Amino acid sequence: MSIAKLALMLVVFVDLMGQGLIFPIINTLMLDTDRAFLPAGTSTAARHVDYGIVMAVFYVAWFFGAAYISRVSDMIGRKPAIMVCLIGGFAGYGLTILALMYNSLWLLILGRAITGFTAGNQPVVQAAVVDLSENDADRARNMGYYMVAGSAGLIAGPLIGGLLSDTALLGAYASLQLPFYVAAGLIALTALLVVITYSDAGQPRQPFRFEPLEIFLVLWRVTQRPVVLRIAIVFFVFEIVLNAFYIFMDTYMSTHFGYGTLGTSMAMLAFGACLAFSGAFLVPYLSSRVTLRAMVGVSQAIIGLCCLAFVLVPSGLLSFVPIVLIGLAFGVGYPILLTIFSLCVGEEEQGWVMGVSMALFTLGAALTSLIGGEAMGVEARLPFLGAAALSIVSLLAIRVLWSFPGVQAIVSRRPEAKPAAEIEA
Repeated sequence: MSIAKLALMLVVFVDLMGQGLIFPIINTLMLDTDRAFLPAGTSTAARHVDYGIVMAVFYVAWFFGAAYISRVSDMIGRKPAIMVCLIGGFAGYGLTILALMYNSLWLLILGRAITGFTAGNQPVVQAAVVDLSENDADRARNMGYYMVAGSAGLIAGPLIGGLLSDTALLGAYASLQLPFYVAAGLIALTALLVVITYSDAGQPRQPFRFEPLEIFLVLWRVTQRPVVLRIAIVFFVFEIVLNAFYIFMDTYMSTHFGYGTLGTSMAMLAFGACLAFSGAFLVPYLSSRVTLRAMVGVSQAIIGLCCLAFVLVPSGLLSFVPIVLIGLAFGVGYPILLTIFSLCVGEEEQGWVMGVSMALFTLGAALTSLIGGEAMGVEARLPFLGAAALSIVSLLAIRVLWSFPGVQAIVSRRPEAKPAAEIEA
């Protein structure tokens, strides 16, 4: 792997590290009645709703930032766009530290909003990785590296958050703020490495246009591209199913099995480790043997079944089994869906199509956070049961929508196979 690709993978690492780090901590802040972050006497149902709101604010901001910043990266270049995102992430961590110091829900929400808006570096990095890819096989391999880097971040985040906040391990040195100081330092180091090692000088750029409504235009253009639209519908449902599990996994384990910050961090760690294994081994192994459509379909079926199994297991320890299987399945399905998106447009639209994928992901996560928070206030199992039902919808969409000739020509291939002709999306 080149030094430039390594720098890009580090950007993905610190971004996903933040998610793995903050989810268990916010879960503790919202649900632990011994902490003073929320007013005394706040009901469990209200705490679930507040958790859903904090998560939703992050994803709504990410929705706006991801689509706009990725589109702008086609104009100003990948490198400036990545630097804007890193600076915003650093500022968001600073506000989060202040929120924890002063027990301020509003500062926490503001910090999550800024962090979310500038989390648009993922589609920019995806597009940059495509720019550096030599062929379809290299593109699929690089998307696997992308998943490994993100998975490593999901592993590091829970470790940093769980260990540095555990007084049993660090005594008086431990605090909920300490992990964010470490995360901010890693972002500063990443920004320095990107400045030194990565260059986007060879990237073709479009003329700059200031388009405030770009976020909506990004998605509107999808309706005019039948191949992209059919892929996007499956992707959207696939991500909702995954996010219904991922966003509320730690809250369910806290309320149902009594897990604290360290316990839920270990669940996030197991999930991230399985993502890393899939990206490093399963994706390269399956890419030369199985079609893109089969990999996505089987991954979706496994995730749906395991969402149902998650709420049926009788103990916290057994709940790690569906967590592991979902991590493995998502680690295959997600990079393959990104590869499918990439294959349906030309080189000059990679930033746009990756922005579409991230906008759909974040929009789905925002809706899932709001609806799931309300649902958990009624019955803790509802988000997972809903995810299991939606997985059936996703599988039906794959069967019906991906039979369209333009889509079928893409998804029936193996990543290492070369297309007979350019596919018009």
